[in-house]
Amino acid sequence: MQVDIALVRQLAKLLNDTGLTEIEVEADDRKIRVARTMQGASVTMAAPAAPVALAAPAPVAAPADVAPADHPGAVKSPMVGTAYLAASPEAAPFVSVGDTVKEGDTVIIIEAMKVMNPITATRGGKVTQILIANGQPVEFDQPLVVIE
Repeated sequence: MQVDIALVRQLAKLLNDTGLTEIEVEADDRKIRVARTMQGASVTMAAPAAPVALAAPAPVAAPADVAPADHPGAVKSPMVGTAYLAASPEAAPFVSVGDTVKEGDTVIIIEAMKVMNPITATRGGKVTQILIANGQPVEFDQPLVVIE
């Protein structure tokens, strides 16, 4: 099988430019997969089906007196997956620190098994902390956002 080196280089550059960890292209009887290893986390995304990771603000540190997991306004992940702060790479984030939200407003999307699941505010109030970065893998019951 002849390998199109230019295509492989182009896919590798796309990995670096977008922050993806893996890209797979299939045409006719050929299949090319380019992947890289991220520190500590293993995430698989299909390029056309999943949003591309955006640069995100650094998570805000929690006050020393209340751990985010114990905070009554913590919105926790109901599943394991990859969290996104916006609906698409071009879209504005759902919420930012300082925003006021109502109960039921979407604050984050978690992709699990190529399905985008909106995570909503469990109560109304002001967003005081965003505890994850865009495109970050999250675990079940992990605090994502704090609303006071």
